Amino acid sequence: MEKEYAIGIDLGGTSVKYALIDNEGVFHFQGKLPSKADVSAEAVIGQLVAAINEVKAFAEKQGLKVDGIGIGTPGIVDCTNHIVLGGAENIKGWENLHLADRIESETGIPALLGNDANLMGLGETMYGAGQGATHVVFLTVGTGIGGAVVIDGKLFNGYANRGTELGHVPLIANGEPCACGSVGCLEHYASTSALVRRFSQRITEAGISYPGEEINGELIVRLYKEGDRIATESLEEHCDFLGHGIAGFINIFSPQKVVIGGGLSEAGDFYIRKVSEKAHRYAISDCAVNTEIMAAALGNKAGSIGAASLIFTQFSAPNLIKL
Repeated sequence: MEKEYAIGIDLGGTSVKYALIDNEGVFHFQGKLPSKADVSAEAVIGQLVAAINEVKAFAEKQGLKVDGIGIGTPGIVDCTNHIVLGGAENIKGWENLHLADRIESETGIPALLGNDANLMGLGETMYGAGQGATHVVFLTVGTGIGGAVVIDGKLFNGYANRGTELGHVPLIANGEPCACGSVGCLEHYASTSALVRRFSQRITEAGISYPGEEINGELIVRLYKEGDRIATESLEEHCDFLGHGIAGFINIFSPQKVVIGGGLSEAGDFYIRKVSEKAHRYAISDCAVNTEIMAAALGNKAGSIGAASLIFTQFSAPNLIKL
């Protein structure tokens, strides 16, 4: 395989992670800068250009040709016109931006855009836990629930690239309001934020507090392992909610692999095992017969490597970018 090199950028509300990656998934250079997302869109673009110029200088020094820049961004992306339309609440003014054209004009390198959760899924499929599979459902469980669906080796997004909002599958009829405007969504009940919220409600009702401790997923997992009743009840409920959602995805897509990323997926084998048991309990067995549920493998590198993958698969790029 002839070596190709791309700059992969993972843009978040806190930081810009960037790397020079080859088409075998090897990192040759990586760095991180504050994203300045709370300042302005111009400030963020300035950080992106600074990151790209740093990688570009390294590549030139090493005599390596950069074939393109892949950028994973929160929000809704118009792949045809290379525009960020909006939907990224964590980046100030991040809407109606001709981002790829702007980056190309300032760096002289071709650029492609993709939704960040989709590109994490693409990275895990090509180089991580989903490697070797053609049908993968990827979920990242954190503050919210994001996801991606890979069918026949390509990202699937529905008509006009407006689908695969996996965190917003309705789970509870007449449930609590979700941030998306609907009610009862999977994200509202099965995210890490939901686990923390529901655990906090239970300890408040029980008159229990943890002075000096931040109530987060890490604390709940630790208490669970110590046999704490409320932590156990809360984590069991979380896995049950998430298992219901995953069972739905299995029944629809019958994937070879369901890959789960996010902090809780790193809590230990017990977590993936418990979620897997619940998912297989609720899925149709004939749909799930070929499905393995596993933890993501790339950690915080998934976004950068997925973004670079856009360049390596650029001839089918319209199929790989989420709107």
